[in-house]
Amino acid sequence: MSKGRATLGELFGKHVELESEGAWVTGEQGRRFLNCGGYGVFLMGARHPTVVRHVEAQLARHPVATRLFLEPQAARAAEALVARTPRGLERVHFACGGAEAVEAAIKLARTLGRDRLVAAHQGYHGKTTGALSLTGKDVFQEPFRPLLPGVDHVPYGDAAALEEMLRTLPAGRACVVLEPVQGEAGVIVPPDGYLKDVERLCRRHGALFVLDEIQTGLGRLGTWWGADREGVTPDILLTGKGLGGGVLPVSALVATPEAFAAFDKDPYLHTSTFSGTPLAMAAVRGALAATEEDGLVGRAHELGERLLPELRRIAHTHLAGLVREVRGRGLLIGVEFTEPGPAGELLIELIEQGVIANHSLNSHMVLRFTPPAVLTPSDEEFLCEAFDRACRAQAARSLPTQQGGTAHA
Repeated sequence: MSKGRATLGELFGKHVELESEGAWVTGEQGRRFLNCGGYGVFLMGARHPTVVRHVEAQLARHPVATRLFLEPQAARAAEALVARTPRGLERVHFACGGAEAVEAAIKLARTLGRDRLVAAHQGYHGKTTGALSLTGKDVFQEPFRPLLPGVDHVPYGDAAALEEMLRTLPAGRACVVLEPVQGEAGVIVPPDGYLKDVERLCRRHGALFVLDEIQTGLGRLGTWWGADREGVTPDILLTGKGLGGGVLPVSALVATPEAFAAFDKDPYLHTSTFSGTPLAMAAVRGALAATEEDGLVGRAHELGERLLPELRRIAHTHLAGLVREVRGRGLLIGVEFTEPGPAGELLIELIEQGVIANHSLNSHMVLRFTPPAVLTPSDEEFLCEAFDRACRAQAARSLPTQQGGTAHA
């Protein structure tokens, strides 16, 4: 740790997390926090018993493979995952972090002659070199340039801008990488029909379509995948975050046989020591089983339908002069402010009120909630009451007084 610079933990109150279970994290002196953060990892909460059961059984039997013999856990996890992705996506490559899945997609695109990458401004796809080339934020890119050549960015949600870009690129050379909802950009929800338009344009111009569902997939948006809402099937779908059930880090690339052909032909073309390790594969199977058994996709939809309007009401009641919009889909919810500063201040205030949320890496003006789908009614009540108290405290600091009192107390 360098001296003179605060760590993230120091910025957010120097709390130490020691235990977790379900929707709650326990710190020192036994203080508990409702975890509505975690950058999308904890859709099923922490230490879900189904996931833990799968992982413990594998740990006791065979946690890491030799990579020379056939090992069934990866095949079982891949089969379970493919059964839940859009029809036509039949090949799977497992990795550890989301950026690794993005890198695998870029390499597959190259094998297909798609060396011109198109992503969206403010999109987030990771910080390894290839993924960073797609991540549309200068502050993250600048220290590491030059990055990959042949990368262009277009406005998100603007199908006409994408079409114009594809017209300027050599035919059959483009690969389009987008999120169904931009998470780190501040929960940017595209217009209805946008993904369908993107799919149509990719087919028309011979572009490879990669849908980055690392944060949005597996029920986070209230559907299994963001792709499901408009019935699209990309050439490659990327998943991660909650894929390991909040227990182990796992990501995956799921592709059509045509897109995956080069990796099928030569299994050594793209490998990783811990890709498909049995322990992680047990977590994947447990996470998918838990999602099905507990109806977490439907619960995410129902919770989002209740939480979004209530959080919107609270924010506009107390912070009408500071909050521009409260928006989201499912359990991915963003509170956008009219200026930088209040989002971070409210995040700190929420932590003091016992709720963990997130800032948005590509937008300092948006506070983000990614609650688990296992919230109980009392958890919901706690979240809304804590948000109300935090907004009141923020208003007392930030808004002008009226007749000797706070503007919206």
